[in-house]
Amino acid sequence: MKRSRIRYFIGKIMQVEAMLLILPFIVALVYKEPLRQLIAYGGVSAILFLAGYLLTIKPPENLKLIAREALFCVALAWCLLSFFGALPLVITGEIPNMTNAFFEIVSGFTTTGSSILTDLSVLSHSTLFWRSFTHLVGGMGVLVFALAILPTTGSDTIQLMRAEVPGPVFGKIVSKLRQTARILYIIYLSMTAVLILVLCFAGVPFFDSMLLSFGTAGTGGFGIANEGFALYHNPELVEWIIGIGMLLFGINFNIYYILLIGLAKNILKDEELRGYLAIMLAATVVIFLGLWKGSGDFFDALRIAFFNVTSLMTTTGYSTANFNLWGLPSQILLLLLMFIGGSAGSTAGGLKVSRVVIYFKMIFAELRRISQPRRVVAINFNKKMVDKKTQNSMGHYLLIYMGSFILILFSLSFESGDLMTAFSATAATFNNIGPGLGQVGPESNFSAYSDVSTFILSLSMLAGRLEIYPILILFSPRTIKAMCRLKR
Repeated sequence: MKRSRIRYFIGKIMQVEAMLLILPFIVALVYKEPLRQLIAYGGVSAILFLAGYLLTIKPPENLKLIAREALFCVALAWCLLSFFGALPLVITGEIPNMTNAFFEIVSGFTTTGSSILTDLSVLSHSTLFWRSFTHLVGGMGVLVFALAILPTTGSDTIQLMRAEVPGPVFGKIVSKLRQTARILYIIYLSMTAVLILVLCFAGVPFFDSMLLSFGTAGTGGFGIANEGFALYHNPELVEWIIGIGMLLFGINFNIYYILLIGLAKNILKDEELRGYLAIMLAATVVIFLGLWKGSGDFFDALRIAFFNVTSLMTTTGYSTANFNLWGLPSQILLLLLMFIGGSAGSTAGGLKVSRVVIYFKMIFAELRRISQPRRVVAINFNKKMVDKKTQNSMGHYLLIYMGSFILILFSLSFESGDLMTAFSATAATFNNIGPGLGQVGPESNFSAYSDVSTFILSLSMLAGRLEIYPILILFSPRTIKAMCRLKR
């Protein structure tokens, strides 16, 4: 690995975060907040601008990254973004513990929505904005955002984008990668703007509409008030709007591009979209029937079932009901949805629907091979054959996913009071969901964990968002040795 290339890309990302921190600084000015808020956001922004400038003042001769360098840069960039993004929370004293502040901002950038905060009323407008804004930026990807706005740096960027964008395979929607990033962000931000306007028309104040839309678009789900949606004049309408928003943002954004270029007839042929909608519908119906039987209110049961199923499957994490009180079958179903997640190429977390569909096809194909050993069974997804290399890669990913999950679960077992809490806390952070079950349920938070467990959960969120490999590369012994002898 070359030190100059790593230095240059990290510098660029620091400059991007410096630009982002100007926005909460402006919010602090608008709401006439205390000087410490201005110093916290303005000061960290200035430090990042200066550091980024110094790191990029001399570009390397060759900017093309090898795969290992790209994975390392992505993991290091996300860790540094979270560290510097947490500094304002410590400086303002709103979250004085650095480990907790790091957890909170990691949760924001990874669009997890888990929190250590017990009282949101103590947060300033600037900090409420910054927490939710990290969802918006992290949803589509910080490096995708950087690629869309920064001057082009050559063919190296495909390795960075491949390392950050979740899903079993990476693809461009147009031939030029930078143009792909711009198209994705234009669609993403346009949908977010529409959601803000719809919420405003529903009677939600503009500032709250922005923050709720950021959380919905990034499928993050940070709360912005202790009262939740009950704060607004028509909370049921707000639930339906947010629920539909979460459903839409859990869909692969390539689908929206296909819509824009006039190929709408091809959309329903997409296997992942059909699987995503089918799973969502089936889970909603099952949970709706259980709630309807218990309450007798048809529309209330339908709204609660749709909202919470959509929230957990898209890994947004907004909650309007305490599903700790639901029956065990419903809780198990919700846990399964946490693992499935949304579509590849969306802002949702989890394994992704496309992987789940292909895994089932691989299982059925293997069963056919066992029954007919001489038969050649091809696996197709969206009318394209899934080659052996991709199948092997997906199999390896599942093994690493399971191994990482078990390791995190075991680490938490020393502090968690019961298996459900430890298991759901691991699932909630590793799949970037937010609330879990048990002691980390929708009416609780993660504040009970020690600094060590909180840091482990932060790494869990990063590993889940970046799909494990970049974090493994960052902390591998081989990387540490390589860092000690980096070439300029």
